[in-house]
Amino acid sequence: MNVFRILGDVSHLLAIIILLLKILKSKSCAGISGKSQILFALVFTTRYLDLFTTFISVYNTVMKVIFLICAYITVYMIYVKFRKTFDSENDSFRLEFLLVPVTGLSFLENHSFTPLEILWTFSIYLESVAILPQLFMISKTGEAETITTHYLFFLGLYRALYIANWVWRYYTENFYDQIAVVSGVVQTIFYCDFFYLYVTK
Repeated sequence: MNVFRILGDVSHLLAIIILLLKILKSKSCAGISGKSQILFALVFTTRYLDLFTTFISVYNTVMKVIFLICAYITVYMIYVKFRKTFDSENDSFRLEFLLVPVTGLSFLENHSFTPLEILWTFSIYLESVAILPQLFMISKTGEAETITTHYLFFLGLYRALYIANWVWRYYTENFYDQIAVVSGVVQTIFYCDFFYLYVTK
């Protein structure tokens, strides 16, 4: 494991912690897209099914469990604990516009046609577009809290660091996963406009 992968994981975890602390401290889910959080919970669920079949390392297992727990806690806070503060009117992105093509693509383009592999591929494709309901919500309302922008910044940084990780692995291990790399690049592109606004404002 290289430094880019570790920093990427830390950045990803930091983004989730920032979001959870924001909700807990303010007792509010204002400005947060519940639909994006449902998609991220689905991403982790379908990607980490190998927890039951494959052991890679303690680090790997612990990180997977943490991401799963945090994802479901976030969804619980938005739709149950602080549901009265959730802005459902502006969180109006149509999820079927993402889920239908992502599901179809995961069946058409994967490493092997097995249930776990198709679900893993589905999670990779879905992660690349899961932030779109959040970005749509920000563009619709025309505003975002500082904490929410920090959350998005660290999510974008996580993707950028993972691209560096893939470049490093290609040159040091001759490893290249086209599905993960292309999806990661697509996801990072979605963050570019946000990064510009974050830096300038």
